[in-house]
Amino acid sequence: MKIVKLLGLLGIILTHQLKAQTLSDGLMMPKKDLCTGFLYSTDSWKNYWEGTLKRDNMNLGTVTTTSATWVGSYGLTEKINLIAMVPYVWTRASSGTLHPMQGVQDLTFGGKYRFFKKEFQNSSLKTFAALSFSLPLTNYTPDFLPLSIGLSSKTVAVRINSVYTLAKNWYTGISGAYIFRSNVTLDRPSYYTDGQLFLTNEVAMPNQFQFFGNIGYKKNNWQVEINYNQQNTLGGGDIRRQDMPFASNRMNFAKIGINGAYYFPYPKGLAAHATASYTVAGRNVGQSTMYTAGLLYIIHFKKEIQTN
Repeated sequence: MKIVKLLGLLGIILTHQLKAQTLSDGLMMPKKDLCTGFLYSTDSWKNYWEGTLKRDNMNLGTVTTTSATWVGSYGLTEKINLIAMVPYVWTRASSGTLHPMQGVQDLTFGGKYRFFKKEFQNSSLKTFAALSFSLPLTNYTPDFLPLSIGLSSKTVAVRINSVYTLAKNWYTGISGAYIFRSNVTLDRPSYYTDGQLFLTNEVAMPNQFQFFGNIGYKKNNWQVEINYNQQNTLGGGDIRRQDMPFASNRMNFAKIGINGAYYFPYPKGLAAHATASYTVAGRNVGQSTMYTAGLLYIIHFKKEIQTN
């Protein structure tokens, strides 16, 4: 009924040009620069798709997920960036008997490599390859959806990004990723899904494909962009009628969003941002609205050469 893995953190939660690059944008930290900070996000929904059927559930009411996430991006070289993030997640339902859950979720760590750059008279084109990994940091259960704080699957994601900048103010980009997901283990000896009984506690997780696209404008200390984020799960069944969601369900969605950023003139290197997104279509996910706000700061480890 909802995505509890915070997939948006890999694409739309960070602003496209906050200089703390995500795995899906077209930016690079300069060598020996670190951009780090925290993001606070809230995601809530009342209506959801049970398979393709859109409905609500009075036993759940409104389901809300909040998270506080540390993020960091480091310039290893001029062409290679390292990126990491760790969220702490809280979930709750406004009705029914399901109790809230909270805890540290997954570590995501990856690298991004700029392998192509072409400058034109008034524009430029850059292309990047990214590889990332994620793994649970705590022994949380994926078998309590929609209130589980995550899906507990280890992942490997391969991503390609392309960004076109026009006249230094307008930009547009696209990003596509294929995500390999490991099996997960339940705290029970059997389970029923996809119309059959499985006499095991191990669940095969279908892989996923993600697409992200944006268009934005940046001038002086201000920036704004609109974006589109899509996920398709390559397999898995639907939520059974009147049943709880299951970890290996086919969780698809399409979201539209808007991002805004402000770069403070002092202290130099500090930036604030806010984002909002809305799920316009889905399958076995909630029709959620998400808001995110955060502060990021750049630390320069490279010593500046002083001249007399």
